[in-house]
Amino acid sequence: MMALQRESPSAAQWSQEQYDALFVTSSMRRGSERLAWITHDDAEPGILAFLVAQRVDREWELENIVVAGSKRRRGVATAVLAVFVTHARAGQGSEIFLEVRESNLSARALYRKLGFEETGLRKSYYSSPSEDAILCRLRLY
Repeated sequence: MMALQRESPSAAQWSQEQYDALFVTSSMRRGSERLAWITHDDAEPGILAFLVAQRVDREWELENIVVAGSKRRRGVATAVLAVFVTHARAGQGSEIFLEVRESNLSARALYRKLGFEETGLRKSYYSSPSEDAILCRLRLY
């Protein structure tokens, strides 16, 4: 996952410890869950894409989504995100929130295509390089 992340400078750049924590069973509070989905192609080695999200009560936060560079612009992110939206709706989720780099125009277009609204701005949210984050929300019901 980290190798794929490094290929995508606009993705959230997590540490090894943050990724390791995804695979450790914890006693999260009732009504919350965390998921990490990994997509692969049997015809090719390695990870095609991954998505990480967290739910608290009925609200989801999309924390990270990354697609391999060689597979971008082929509908992979749309498919992965659409499956996640379906999962959130099936679990009676009310909304999905996310932050995206202001300069990441392709991701912003993807989110708009799937019905997300841009709802705000977080100044200097990202580092390396420093950049504002656009806040997005999708109401599920």
